[in-house]
Amino acid sequence: MNQHLPSNDTVDVLIPVYNARKTVRRAIASIQAQTYTELRIIVVDDGSSDGTSQVLQDIAAADPRVTVLHQENRGIVDALNNGLSLCRAEYLARHDADDIAYPERFEIQLDYLNRNPDCIAVGSAVRHIDAEDRPTGSYGLISLAQADEYWVPAREPYLIHPFLMIRRQALEDARGYRHVHHAEDADLYWRLRSRGRLHNLPDVLGDYRLHSESISGSSLHNMRLMATSSQLAALSARRRSAGVADLEFDKAFSARLRAKKTLAQMVEVAGSELSLDERAYLELATAAKAIELATYRPYELELSDCEFIGHAAQRGLSTLVPENRRLLIRQLAGTAARLTTQGACREARCLVSKQIFPQYLLRYALRVILPSRLRQRMRRRFRGEGAVK
Repeated sequence: MNQHLPSNDTVDVLIPVYNARKTVRRAIASIQAQTYTELRIIVVDDGSSDGTSQVLQDIAAADPRVTVLHQENRGIVDALNNGLSLCRAEYLARHDADDIAYPERFEIQLDYLNRNPDCIAVGSAVRHIDAEDRPTGSYGLISLAQADEYWVPAREPYLIHPFLMIRRQALEDARGYRHVHHAEDADLYWRLRSRGRLHNLPDVLGDYRLHSESISGSSLHNMRLMATSSQLAALSARRRSAGVADLEFDKAFSARLRAKKTLAQMVEVAGSELSLDERAYLELATAAKAIELATYRPYELELSDCEFIGHAAQRGLSTLVPENRRLLIRQLAGTAARLTTQGACREARCLVSKQIFPQYLLRYALRVILPSRLRQRMRRRFRGEGAVK
């Protein structure tokens, strides 16, 4: 393997940090322990207030490879772009302050990139762990072959962001990160896709932490922002491929979106500059993405979410290709059945139209009859969890 590695180039590792005192030392230690050692570790402290800054100072004092950049709390996009401005190496690797890289991660990723000059960015499979470092029993690996900006919700060309390694020039040519709130990584991958090949290695190269304090899992408000922004990123990709003027994602737009509370309000703001067809897609795709996110996050949809999703489905289901329509009907029915068993009958009714009712009855009956452990086993088998594909 080593004959394919660069002999004198370094890798810049970019780690944004915010209030991660409990996990950041171990996360950085996993980078310091890499078998490929020609590294610079650039840590951007985004205005932490929990003692993280002192931990970072101690780490930097003990390892000259570590540079710490402090900024006022301005969010992950500014933290990433500020850190990127310090990067000079041919390759840039991302890492997060609560994840663990296995020792050969960089060696394996560098080997692949150097043997495949057409590939500009590489990710990997990961093992999921919880807040207490316990494996959840599931693994993550995204299929890039199914990426489709016209699907509902969009199938993103996704690489798990904290395990990304990219040719720095490709990232700079794409002009870094944009203010696509909670979907800045997905937006980047859509833009990179036109510049070269993206690839996910099947190797499990680290532990990816899933917990309630993560950005996407911490609140319904963040879920709504992610659902809306991720589908805007797909619309942006559609515009570029059609040669139409791209969407603008600046801080002012991000602030307007964050100020809204419901999915309906966010989609109204996001759709104000879109065509009628684009607004119709955004409404249905955002509704579908919200359902998807709620199936595996530590929160449940509220009445306003279900009202928006139900109305969007009634207006848009008939416009989908048959395979997409069948899948979304199953997801709507499954969500309604889950809500019913939790006593949220009013919310469930918003999702159940005549078209969805037969599937809903089946899903509800299975929930009532089958033991919960068997349902979980069937769900894992259906989703492909527990095995890397």
